[in-house]
Amino acid sequence: MNKKVSIIILTWNGLDYTKKCLTSLFEHTQYENYEVIVVDNGSTDGTLEYLHNIHNIKIIENGENLGFVRGNNVALSKLHDGDVVLLNNDIIIEQDNWLAKLHETAYSDKSIGIVGCRLKNEKDEFLHAGTYMYPETYWGQQIGGGQKDIGQYSDNREVQGVVFACAYIKRDLLEQLPGLNESFFSYFEDTDYCLATYKKGFKCVCCGEVTLIHYQNVSTNINKVSFNDMFKKSQKTFKKIWDKDLTQRYTRGVAWNSIVNFPSGYAVSAKNMMLSLDAKNVDVRYKYVYGKGTPFPVEEPEMSDNYIINVIRQREFNNNLPQIVYGQGDVFERNTGKYKIGFTMLETTGIPDEWVRQANMMDEIWVPSSFNVSTFRESGVTVPIYTIPLGIDYNFFNPHIKSYKKHNKYTFLSIFEWGERKAPEVLLRAYSKAFSKKDDVVLICKVINNDPSVDINREIAKLNLPDNGPDILFLYNQKIADYQMATLYTSADCFVLPTRGEGWGMPILEAMACGLPTIATGWSAQTEFLNNDNGYLLESKNLIEAEAKCPYYKGFRWADPSEEHLIELMRYVYNNQDIARNKGLLAAQEVKEKWTWDKSAEKIIERLDQISKQI
Repeated sequence: MNKKVSIIILTWNGLDYTKKCLTSLFEHTQYENYEVIVVDNGSTDGTLEYLHNIHNIKIIENGENLGFVRGNNVALSKLHDGDVVLLNNDIIIEQDNWLAKLHETAYSDKSIGIVGCRLKNEKDEFLHAGTYMYPETYWGQQIGGGQKDIGQYSDNREVQGVVFACAYIKRDLLEQLPGLNESFFSYFEDTDYCLATYKKGFKCVCCGEVTLIHYQNVSTNINKVSFNDMFKKSQKTFKKIWDKDLTQRYTRGVAWNSIVNFPSGYAVSAKNMMLSLDAKNVDVRYKYVYGKGTPFPVEEPEMSDNYIINVIRQREFNNNLPQIVYGQGDVFERNTGKYKIGFTMLETTGIPDEWVRQANMMDEIWVPSSFNVSTFRESGVTVPIYTIPLGIDYNFFNPHIKSYKKHNKYTFLSIFEWGERKAPEVLLRAYSKAFSKKDDVVLICKVINNDPSVDINREIAKLNLPDNGPDILFLYNQKIADYQMATLYTSADCFVLPTRGEGWGMPILEAMACGLPTIATGWSAQTEFLNNDNGYLLESKNLIEAEAKCPYYKGFRWADPSEEHLIELMRYVYNNQDIARNKGLLAAQEVKEKWTWDKSAEKIIERLDQISKQI
């Protein structure tokens, strides 16, 4: 039998919202054992008269505005059994199993004390999937705030805190923390309670299976209360209580020289690794590795679109920490640490002599794949080399992300920067030979072209593709927010990339994470995670000279993907869609288990702990 749950709703005017909240609650709560307790903080807009006409609720009249904390505490003090849900009166429920799912999550692990949920506004904009707090700012941040709801954060996740607009609190925790901290009137009381929860040996979880609509700050707006005044007062109180605990949460430190605020592969992966390390209590100190005197002599913008990255950038750089330079191998010499680590990759059979020289100045080298271990060692790198794989954020790259399908036809998708390495001519010729206008297929190519000397339309015209060929849709230099990229993947049926070489192959891994059957060349770094069991390896005829504008490739070789085999694979996937789809879903599960940024951070921490014993 399900535990008894008491749902506490605090009101202070806002009658229209209270009506909507209660109506939605009774319409959409399929849970056998619950009660509703409405606590009124001295409403003067007819709220009490309305409540007294509802027969299946309990009413507590405080007679005056006691604030969020004391108002809820009045109700909590009267409850001595069962669990509790604190629910704002500006919440709308549209999900029948919301309470059952919160209950199920709460009892999935005895150490869970509080369960929150996904919150979004009436415009389908994401508000909350947990909260976090930093001693540099003492500004509570809601995870996911401002993002369009695409189904992100759909799994259950441990978080630092949850917003008490909806919070399921277990009785075991209430026995130890019977009420909210009355040092607060409103704001910060939820984060305070969540941090206190951890000190009692419990944890907080955000349930990704529940999504509620939250109108936010209704009481303060309706009652014309200064949000800023209350917030600042509570912030000051919070800092006084939790300054020491938040400052001391870091157990390790690392100095990170890289790039984060440019649209490059290194920047995206550096940002994600730094965020994952921070989440695991690693004190990350950051310094921009490029700029004047480097192969990329441009200054980095100061502000990131990510709050945590901006917090990290405020911290004083520390040369005494193990120091990582994450970038191309010819900037390793900018490493000023006492223990120097170079972290890079390249997509050919070897690396330039200058990279070798600078790599051997380091104490050790990190690369993401065994492919690079071999190519670096064969090129002359003599210092220790360790494999630190890259990953994806499964919150944003998974098969459940909303699809914005551009075509009803069977959709092949390819994402690449136009150039010799990605072999676009092989892809386009193979696709045009594999299918005709009569086939129910379309190829979508999301193409980036950063070379103004290259006219892509002219390059395509040189291929003399048949006029009666299958449909091809090009998305040229179209910007899609990083967190929304998966909506493009999930709109497709198969991902294909006949690349000549990859240092890692992020689009390949992202496609697999989204459940797409994936066709990609069976040579270079992507073979670390792509194989014939979870995808379709494209054969290479042989290795050929790497001819491209990039100076790093000179004198080395890469793959020559087989056009004939690509035709065969694309036809096979199209003719065996169920088999291919199942293989894609298998790949998604494997990526979730093995190839996330969280797993990357674990590998880094493991290596940092080993280094700490050496120095």
